Amino acid sequence: MITEDLSNTYSFENTILRYESYLNGFTDSVFNELDSEYEKLNLNQKIDNLIKGEKVNYTEGRAAWHPRYRANSSSWPSKDFLDFLNSGTLKGIRNIAVLGIGGSFEGPKLLIESLIGTNSSLNHLFITGSDPDEFLEKTSNLNSKETLFIVSSKSFTTDETIETLNKAIDWSGDMSKFIAITANKAESQKYNIKHIIEFDKEIGGRYSIWSDISIPAFFENSYDPNNLLKGGHQADLDLQNDKDYLRFIKTLSFSDIWLNNFQAKHARAILSYSWKLRSFPDYVQQLEMESLGKKSNHNSDFKKTGQIIFGGYGPTAQHSYFQLLHQGTQNICADIIASKEDSKSLAYAQAATQAKLLSDGANDLLNEEEKINGNIPLNLFLLNKIDAYTLGYLIASWEHRTYITAAMLQINPFDQFGVNAGKIYTKKYLKDNEA
Repeated sequence: MITEDLSNTYSFENTILRYESYLNGFTDSVFNELDSEYEKLNLNQKIDNLIKGEKVNYTEGRAAWHPRYRANSSSWPSKDFLDFLNSGTLKGIRNIAVLGIGGSFEGPKLLIESLIGTNSSLNHLFITGSDPDEFLEKTSNLNSKETLFIVSSKSFTTDETIETLNKAIDWSGDMSKFIAITANKAESQKYNIKHIIEFDKEIGGRYSIWSDISIPAFFENSYDPNNLLKGGHQADLDLQNDKDYLRFIKTLSFSDIWLNNFQAKHARAILSYSWKLRSFPDYVQQLEMESLGKKSNHNSDFKKTGQIIFGGYGPTAQHSYFQLLHQGTQNICADIIASKEDSKSLAYAQAATQAKLLSDGANDLLNEEEKINGNIPLNLFLLNKIDAYTLGYLIASWEHRTYITAAMLQINPFDQFGVNAGKIYTKKYLKDNEA
């Protein structure tokens, strides 16, 4: 169900979440104008193409199969993973060390923090970069005989991951304690890794949470990956079949475009007021900025593409950069996320309070020098609870928001050629400066 009142505040609610918008100035007429563009671009067909697994990554000539993975939850766990479990390698393992960066890091880390937490039966650590100090620090108190390395890389050529893998091989000395999760089996075999789990090249790194990349969480008995996939699949079904849900996603996408292109709101803070979701802002930062950080299409009326995304755990942020949000001169908008499971907590009260203060300001209880701007358009997401199904639904909904925004901007959200430029020039630097 979605409703609107005279203050241009929209709300949407189903059995999973409630959404409230505080988007001052984003009126029905603005929505309708953008919706006309949506119809002109035939976005319903583009949505169908994505979910049916047709080619939507037009610069690389590929489909994007993360909706297909969500629709096949019964395929988990994969045969490759079951073969590993039956190998007996896990006996005596106390530490799971994930070597990966980008989506290979952000997704599993989010799952461990939000769905496992203190219920973990294992010590999970993530080693992401090429600085040797990170590897030394994170492995200094570990026993190599008790440590399993999961090497997560779609291409298995990511510089940071391969450099760290070489350190791990020297440190461990036991190749039976390595798993490769990749779309490039041939490359991973060069390192004599015996346990290799493959996924399809049609799964992009920032969408790989739906694939075997999320296996680190699968080692925990308290985690059921099928529920994550089912939640994401339900969001896909709602996008195609629930007109109220579609309008909810349109409201997010259209307001993002409008704020960025016509209100000079080029930055958006994403703030979690649930400790379990403290890494969610980092996760969607990659999703949005890699997907929407592209050159504008000369055929599009919208010349500003992706917004700058930053954020973190809300209660901490309040004592860090909220001063700028409340009284500074920057043009910013925001998303706030909280869980109704925490409705009696201070953090939940802060989420509700900050949503109103950031968007509307306050006229009483404050001295003149204390008064705040109240000029930050804001989306408030209230989850009924935090579990794998809800998280899957939330992530897929954010993907839908990003996909519709990209389609409206007429850009490709599935490539990332700007990332490759850094790899190319780093290799050139290293070659030019060889000792």
